[in-house]
Order: sequence, then C-alpha cells, then structure tokens
Amino acid sequence: MHAPDDSLASFAAVLAGELPGQWSTQYHPGRGDNTDHDELVVDVWDMDQVADAMAEYSLDHCAVLTRPVDGTRLFVMDRKGHDDGFLIAAMAPKDLPIEAFRDVREPDGIAVDADPFRAAKHVRLRLLPRYAQALALVRDNASRLLADPADEQRVVMTWSGEDLVVAKPDRDDVARALTEYGFTFDADRNVFVLSDGDSARVAASVRAAGHRLSELGVGVLLSRPTGRPALDITPAQPPAPPTPAPHRTR
Repeated sequence: MHAPDDSLASFAAVLAGELPGQWSTQYHPGRGDNTDHDELVVDVWDMDQVADAMAEYSLDHCAVLTRPVDGTRLFVMDRKGHDDGFLIAAMAPKDLPIEAFRDVREPDGIAVDADPFRAAKHVRLRLLPRYAQALALVRDNASRLLADPADEQRVVMTWSGEDLVVAKPDRDDVARALTEYGFTFDADRNVFVLSDGDSARVAASVRAAGHRLSELGVGVLLSRPTGRPALDITPAQPPAPPTPAPHRTR
C-alpha cells in the first residue's frame, strides 16, 4: 500500500478513472536502497524526454496503468528537475518479436502538470492515438515476419479500445476495400479505423472486408487481446457493401 500523501500514487489513481474504458493502477514504491525497477523500465516505449529522465535520474517510484480489455499499459513517473508534474509514456507489448519494432517510431511520452483531469485529456488526445498507430504498425510487421513467403500479403486488424485499427496498406485496392466496408482513414494517425459499439455490426464489416480482401489475394489477421471476446466472423455469403452512414463526430 502507498502512503496516503504520496502524490504520484494519488495522481495515477485519479488519472485511471478519467481515461476512456476501464483501467487499473498499480503503484510501485521505492524499495529502500534498491530502487531499480528494471522490469518496468525496459518496456517503456519512448526515446524522448521520458527516456532522458530515466537515464539522468534514479527512478525511486512509479505507477503503471493497465487497460485489461486490450492490454494497453501506461507508465507514470515524477517529472524530475521540476517543482511538480509527471511524465507519462506508453509501454510496449510483451507478446511481439523485437524485430517487429524496427523502423517504427516510438509513441513518445508526454509531460503533464499535477492535475490528473487535464492530464487525462492530453493522454486521450495525444498519447493514446500515437500508441495505437505505432502498435498497428508493429503488429503488421509481426504478421509479415510470421507469414510464409507465399502468403506475405496480409492485413492485420488490431483492437485499440473499442476500435479496430489497420495500418495504411501499400495497395490502393486494399484501402478501397476497407473503406467500402466501414473503415475510415485517420490521416493524423495514418491508419484505417472501424469504430462501432455494436459487436454484431463490427463482425459483419470484418466478414465482408475479409471476403473482399481474399478476392484480392490478401489475408486477414484479427489480433484479439487477452480478455476480449472473439468476434463472430464465421464466413457467410458475401454481403453487399453497406450503405454509407451519416458522418459521425467523436
């Protein structure tokens, strides 16, 4: 248990309650003379100010926020050298080969002040989208590493919260197929996103897109994080392209 007046632990607990979805938080206090949190630091996905801070200062305590539905983890530490504030960075997933991270830009962390409500807004609008984009690219790389030479063309659909995210494909016909069946292109993140709270409609879109991509000679890999129920994507007769829905803002 952390001390009641520990500002980092309190900040992390409030932040977890303000982020989208259900998050848990675990505070990692100092351990006397042994304050080396190597098992956590090694997963921090940052090559900017968070990495610099960890290299310059001793990490005496930290916190990790976890979203169980998709395994997303966030690392929180004091902003050393400043009167107050914290540094927050995404943590890399453990289930992917190191080679898959090659040439993928890190979703570098952010500095925030001590207000967890304002911090949650910055995490939601800045850090989490960068993390989703980087993760989609890494999972796509991982699928290519595992694919047989004769089956190298594959689309990886990755869960990010309630959305399915696909790295922008190289082929225009593949991009058109995704768009025809409900995916929209997010230019800021350079990914295609399928956003819909209705799991049955999501499954129907995935089935339809998968059938069309199969006709184009492209396989589909649906990456399902631990704890998320599988979509019912049992093959069926290919449906017609859905009627475009009215534009929705988020």
